[in-house]
Amino acid sequence: MAAKAGDNPDSLMTLATVFCLRNLRKTMCYQESRNKLCLRSDIFLPSEICDKLVNTYMELVHTDSNFEPEESFFQLFSDPRSTRLTRVQLREDFVRDRDLEAIKKQDLIELHLTYCNSLSSRSLKTLTCFRETLVSLCLFGCSHIFYKKGGAPLACNEDTEDEEEESPASRQALETDFNFQGFNRLRLLNLGGLPDEVDVETLLKPLKSLTSLDLSNVQLLGTAFLTQWKDRLASLVLYNVDLSEELVSTVVEIINLRHLDISRESRRTAKFKMTRKILTAIVQRLVNLVSLDISGHIMLDNGTVPHFEEAMGRPSIEPCKSSIFPFQELKRPLQFLGLYDTTLCNVTHIPAYKVTGSKNEEQVLNAIEAYTEFRPELAHRAINQLFDIARIQHCSQLLRALQLVIAALKCHKYDKSIQVTGSAALFYLTNTEYRSDQSVRLRREVIQVVLNGMEQYQEVTVQRNCCLTLCNFSIPEELEFQYSRVNQLLLKILEPARQDESIQRIAVHLCNALVCQVDNHHKEAVGKMGFVKTMLNLIQKKLQDRTCDQVMEFSWSALWNITDETPDNCQMFLNCRGMSLFLDCLQEFPDKQELHRNMLGLLGNVAEVKALRPQLLTPQFITVFSNLLDSKADGIEVSYNACGVLSHIMFDGPEVWSMEVPLRDTVMDKMWNAIQSWDVSSRRNINYRSFEPILRLLPQSISPVSQHWATWALYNLVSVYPSKYCPLLIKEGGVSLLEKVLELESSKPETKDMASKVMEQCETFKEDPMDTNHGQEVNYGQRG
Repeated sequence: MAAKAGDNPDSLMTLATVFCLRNLRKTMCYQESRNKLCLRSDIFLPSEICDKLVNTYMELVHTDSNFEPEESFFQLFSDPRSTRLTRVQLREDFVRDRDLEAIKKQDLIELHLTYCNSLSSRSLKTLTCFRETLVSLCLFGCSHIFYKKGGAPLACNEDTEDEEEESPASRQALETDFNFQGFNRLRLLNLGGLPDEVDVETLLKPLKSLTSLDLSNVQLLGTAFLTQWKDRLASLVLYNVDLSEELVSTVVEIINLRHLDISRESRRTAKFKMTRKILTAIVQRLVNLVSLDISGHIMLDNGTVPHFEEAMGRPSIEPCKSSIFPFQELKRPLQFLGLYDTTLCNVTHIPAYKVTGSKNEEQVLNAIEAYTEFRPELAHRAINQLFDIARIQHCSQLLRALQLVIAALKCHKYDKSIQVTGSAALFYLTNTEYRSDQSVRLRREVIQVVLNGMEQYQEVTVQRNCCLTLCNFSIPEELEFQYSRVNQLLLKILEPARQDESIQRIAVHLCNALVCQVDNHHKEAVGKMGFVKTMLNLIQKKLQDRTCDQVMEFSWSALWNITDETPDNCQMFLNCRGMSLFLDCLQEFPDKQELHRNMLGLLGNVAEVKALRPQLLTPQFITVFSNLLDSKADGIEVSYNACGVLSHIMFDGPEVWSMEVPLRDTVMDKMWNAIQSWDVSSRRNINYRSFEPILRLLPQSISPVSQHWATWALYNLVSVYPSKYCPLLIKEGGVSLLEKVLELESSKPETKDMASKVMEQCETFKEDPMDTNHGQEVNYGQRG
């Protein structure tokens, strides 16, 4: 069988790394005084393992809500004699000055800091500790690293662990003493988002050997300083840098450039107009180019072949056939060409192997891939276009699309726009049309990022998109690996008294599905989270609004499911005024059949708990149950469930019946009459997982009517759905109990007759197990 999309397993290295990080105290570490974590003395780890530990740790911190960060984690790598770090990637505000200081003795080759806004100029001092070894440095989006904390002097103290971390807002004094003097091995530098107050020319002057420089979103006062690397620089990124003729003239002097990015976020913000002459100069002068990005620019004059000419022939990447005149000068096709948010992406012949744009799915996916890490504003727009492709057309590169959206959601967990568009795209990429092509592993990844979004954002759109996406999964089976977490998130959504109506409806539906057909320990755990109380609060609100809608019906259905064979949850229902709400709903909505069925199914669960039955044994409740025996709502379901409640109460014997009205015999007569009126071939809106609550009513003489109800229930189910219920009845020892019914003198003749028919049905099934009856019960609620 061919592997499904995204089905490659994790490597042993990855699995072992994650296990160690989740169990540090049991594997590599011990806990010292003050809860400080220390590496065991017999542990010596090479750089391959240490790099993996740190980088995986950061990923777990940002993507797994169940993962507990360790306050002193980076201290584990303070001694290069036992741990070696060489390539470290840290991101977001989680990283603090003292974390970098903890690893300052390491000989780092690569250090990538992205959006680390909790870092101050203290970390600049720490950077100097790596100056002799550092080859690649990224400070992208670390906007506060060039500012002192509250005006404190630049220092790198040995004992800084317990210093109070100040908020970024306190960092106002610009650090002027730092430069890159001594960073002689540094070749790759990313200073994207460098504050305007920093003099980039002075900062970079000591660096003589740069081969790659990223100055995205940096204000350049002059351009001549770039020529100091004109013979060495292979990659230059000037995204969102204001272009000028002077800057372009300087750039084309850097003759060894292989990658040039002069793109902008949007054409709307572009002051500089891209001309055919400028593009031609770039192509002619920079003969080594393999990658060029001019996204977000406006072409001032006509730089493309007339449409009637370029439309001839199949699309080609040969430069000589290029629909864009300046690119006809290329010696070979570019490996990458960024044309996002330009009119150029729509032409037919583009001389590049990979193109970003919005013309088709391939271009859009290329854009998401190219811009996700450092340009979420572009990735957001590209994901929105992917959403339209998946919704209106058809996504032909499903695995790639899903993996790119998942990566974007993980990378930008705190970016609301990415979370909104990404969660919307996931809804369409995981629906039935694409489902058969997706592996279990891939679908679990989707669930993880969806739950991350639900956790991070209470905003209506994100919550709705995430809940809708979860509806595309088999529930509860596919969500069981995150069962507790997803229930907690849904209950949190339903907490507000006035939640968005559509989210409320979807969340209640999911809650109901999650507690249907799961083990009792799952139900008990969810009950302790406040599930019962939350559902009753929703019902109370609907009652106040005098509204019986899907939320009301799903809430009762969820209560029916979660109380099944879970006495603690049944007790919670009674403690939270559940019976009062039951009576109020009956009175307010006398004609709502499905509502009545769900409520009576729930009360059937409560009645199965012997310790709770005395609370049902009141004149008011017994009268209500007795009256519902005559109900024709939802076929026989309401009458059947009411009779089931009364059957369990009658089973406790006449001595507990202390009320004068209604009389026990009167109620039993009504029960007999109701059972006699039911069609034994009725289709059922119920799903039994066990017959145990019914079977306990068989071998007894205290209440013949209870015995008769139980026998009728079995006869109906094994007759209408023999392939499902005959094996269940045989497995649970029901046949031997029916034999005892035949032996008991107290059993009524009609009960014995029905018991014999049930036994015959089971015998027939054993001889010929083929089910010729294709009726399917609807799983609105489960029982037993």
